Amino acid sequence: MSVIADKDPAAGFTPRTVQLPGYPVWSGPFTHVAAERDRLALLSWQHFDARQVGATLGAEISGVDLTTELPNAVIVELRQALHEYKVLFFRDQSLTPERHVAFARRFGTLEVHPFIPSNTAQPELVRFEKSAQVGGFENAWHHDVTWREQPSMGAVLHAISVPPIGGDTLFADMYAAYDALDEDTRARIENLDAVHDFIRAFGHMLNDEQREKMRAEHPAVAHPLVCTHAVTGRKHLYVNRVFADRIHGLDLEEGRELIDRLCRTADAPEHQVRLRWEPDTVAFWDNRAVQHYAASDYWPQVRIMERASIVGPRPAR
Repeated sequence: MSVIADKDPAAGFTPRTVQLPGYPVWSGPFTHVAAERDRLALLSWQHFDARQVGATLGAEISGVDLTTELPNAVIVELRQALHEYKVLFFRDQSLTPERHVAFARRFGTLEVHPFIPSNTAQPELVRFEKSAQVGGFENAWHHDVTWREQPSMGAVLHAISVPPIGGDTLFADMYAAYDALDEDTRARIENLDAVHDFIRAFGHMLNDEQREKMRAEHPAVAHPLVCTHAVTGRKHLYVNRVFADRIHGLDLEEGRELIDRLCRTADAPEHQVRLRWEPDTVAFWDNRAVQHYAASDYWPQVRIMERASIVGPRPAR
């Protein structure tokens, strides 16, 4: 048997990703995440501790009790941490529905979701109660409610009951996803808009009269494929298969192929962080900077979560 290798085959090559021949798959070091990973590692906070848990996103926050009315200075610093880490995790926070809503409201006006019931005395809470009779369909990468003219700025999700194994939520950094694109793709999508429509996800549950009524209240809306974050000023991808139906100016097939290609950037584990839930864990994510995916691997076990979402500005270039 002939052996020609006397060193690592990557030795001597500039670290970069390369496309696997014949497939839309890339391999190699994700060098574009290094600067953000190292920047986050240097952050420190006055009112709490933060443990970085992902390369470019995710921090577990300790030293904060969300069940109490927090001082304004803590809220200001938590808001800053949200913009830095993109998603924050809190453990052992036994929130009542009232305290959940009160905490989320410190960050802005709360949404009431027209298609998912609250099942509590707090209409601002969306309740996801899964069991043997009710399956989870949130296992597709998405930003929440992009079919709204003003989608969520962020969301606070509280775990009430979780299965012993499974039901994790994954988050993907859409700044890093944009940074991963080649220059030709960035130039191609810079001025394109996707049309987002609630019908794609919720149309099947409505009769004709309900569909007509909700269409009048929530017409399809166009958002840029590439947005500039209203606070950080950074560019991020803003498109998902759940709600984005087509792209203005492209035929349907070409547009959906482009949507699918851009959405594949969330698939890379190098862009992700994964949360393993425990009862009374809370996740607070920036709905612009990240997409999320709730693993549906726990059926027929029970998983109960409640979410409060904060209205954001209209996405813009």
